[in-house]
Amino acid sequence: MTGIVTRMRTRARSVRNAAVDLLAGGNRSTIDTIRMAPPPSPLAPVDLTDPLAVHRVTDVAARIGDLLLGSGTGNSDTKAQILAVTSAYGLYGCHVDITLNTITVYTRSTDHADPPVITFRVVNALNTDFSRLTEVDRLIRSIVGGATPVEQAASIVTEIERSPLPYRLRWVPPAWGVFAGFVALLLGGGPVVAVISVVTTTIIMAVNMWLSGRRLPLFFQNVIGGVIATVPAAVTYNFARMLHISLSPSLVIAACIVAMLAGLTLVQALQDGVTGAPVTASARFFETVLMTGGIIAGVAVGIQLMSRIGMTLPPIDTSTPDLGGVGGVALRILGGVGAAAFFCVAEFCDRRALVVATFTTFVAFTVHQLAMPVVGLDSVSAAGAVAVLIGLAGGLLSRRYLIPPQITAISAITPLLPGLSLYRGMYSLLSDQLVLGLSSLGIALATATALAAGVTFGEWVARRLRRPRILHRDLGLRRPRVHRAPRHWKVRADRARRRRRR
Repeated sequence: MTGIVTRMRTRARSVRNAAVDLLAGGNRSTIDTIRMAPPPSPLAPVDLTDPLAVHRVTDVAARIGDLLLGSGTGNSDTKAQILAVTSAYGLYGCHVDITLNTITVYTRSTDHADPPVITFRVVNALNTDFSRLTEVDRLIRSIVGGATPVEQAASIVTEIERSPLPYRLRWVPPAWGVFAGFVALLLGGGPVVAVISVVTTTIIMAVNMWLSGRRLPLFFQNVIGGVIATVPAAVTYNFARMLHISLSPSLVIAACIVAMLAGLTLVQALQDGVTGAPVTASARFFETVLMTGGIIAGVAVGIQLMSRIGMTLPPIDTSTPDLGGVGGVALRILGGVGAAAFFCVAEFCDRRALVVATFTTFVAFTVHQLAMPVVGLDSVSAAGAVAVLIGLAGGLLSRRYLIPPQITAISAITPLLPGLSLYRGMYSLLSDQLVLGLSSLGIALATATALAAGVTFGEWVARRLRRPRILHRDLGLRRPRVHRAPRHWKVRADRARRRRRR
């Protein structure tokens, strides 16, 4: 009996150690390593008396910040990683200023009589490319580890900037189309709705890519995408009604709206506001609201256009479609997981990031579909709670497998974006239902804010869990925390000292 108890205790202890190692041990992400312990001494220093060498360091740091901002990294994390790069080459005391799409790095040489070195860079494209983000993350880790001289780092940054995409652009619209199909399943649509969503979204993304090559602003691309989203939905609905087939066009339009909302930077905007960058946060938030307004305007134009030619859309049912039973729950979980996976494909993720993001989404959506109805939370609160879980679990897994945490966070919360609420609000306003329309638009804004706030808070908790508890920050460095010894320790030490004297 004693042997059985001992084995059970040993097994429980091993499980506990494995859980602790998963939460607080193992690897750390690049940004956590930087924030936790900046290098106290440079491992690959440059000649600080040479202005050309100093400029070379600041130029490499600014170009790395350009790639980070262009991939959707927040203001605070980008600034921390730029300072880590300059510190790794012995260039301390730099001042970094980031305002939406501009980066300024200011520093002085060791001889204060010399003029300061100022590097200014403009981020030309704010688009999400997870393949470049992963490569830049690896480069920063190598620089901080002292394994990459500044000349080699400059050549690697040039190679990343000029590197082709992992696969051809012609595969991107079908990936977005399949993403929208899975979102339609998540919203409660059947296979027919999913197929129509796939075809419609593929057309929207292909047209937008063609228009982007012609330098049409993104706002007008979203307007045209909103118009295209309503036309196939209205045509297929009226055709299915003649054949006495039940079809929900609102789910088709909602899935297309989620696909168009996926590229916006709401999470980064709120994260910048929380972490102390209000100028960048307000600019990104205004950009997101403006682009969302373009989508809503396009949907409104499409609804009016189809009604003029006699293809009206049906009144929207404000209740959530119920697929019923275990099969319906499994189908919605499948929709969320599949949407996250194909979002990663559309954003050029590597295989490791794809697996981690898909697993995180599976856990989050399982909790969302099984636990949240039992708890009895409303849709906004449930979205915020699941976003916290996504930020926490995704942050821990991403740090353990050396993946930028934002890849997992953005991929997992994207299928939860409130496309259906936006369409309900727009349709209700056009149908002279002012109260219902404003209420639906308010729910959409609240849901998006809850998602962004939840994932930001989950990331913060994950970062605290990965932080060593015996260290604290003092003047930008990590030093052991000194505690005053308890009273009984001092009493014991005095007694031992008296015994030795005797």
